[in-house]
Amino acid sequence: MYHKYKNVERVKPSGLELQDHLVGVQRVTKVTKGGRAFGFSAIVVVGDGNGVVGQGLGKSKDVASAIAKAIEDAKKNLVRIPIIKQTLPHEQKGKFGGARVFLKPASHGTGVIAGGAVRAVLESVGVHDVLSKSQGSSNPHNVVKATFDALLQLRSASMIAKERGISLEKVFNG
Repeated sequence: MYHKYKNVERVKPSGLELQDHLVGVQRVTKVTKGGRAFGFSAIVVVGDGNGVVGQGLGKSKDVASAIAKAIEDAKKNLVRIPIIKQTLPHEQKGKFGGARVFLKPASHGTGVIAGGAVRAVLESVGVHDVLSKSQGSSNPHNVVKATFDALLQLRSASMIAKERGISLEKVFNG
């Protein structure tokens, strides 16, 4: 899932205090010869509130098992996101399908200014001060994936120094 991003650090779920946020549950209907067959799909975001986050999708005939499957799927997709002073290192845009998300770091005390799906992801990551704008599609599946696209493109100053092979002071001072 994260193969197109360079600096993704995968994380094992063992030893982490993970909290899950239910982003959405959809009832899906399959019309058959004998009538309608109902099923449910759930999208869940899990995170430790300290830079580790993952998202998952679960499908089942009942809501509880769909959520349980989504949580297990999310725990398999954990990644580390760079956070500086409870906000993001820089502005970033993310895109997935028809959904576009813009994330901007904010000063201390601003809070999480974000809509439903984006808010769930950012709170799971542990970001406390951020401005965001969700544009285009409001489908929660695509909005969550667009938010992950933006978060996975973030790079801290130490990552940039390591990539360029220069010291941290040289990154800031030129």
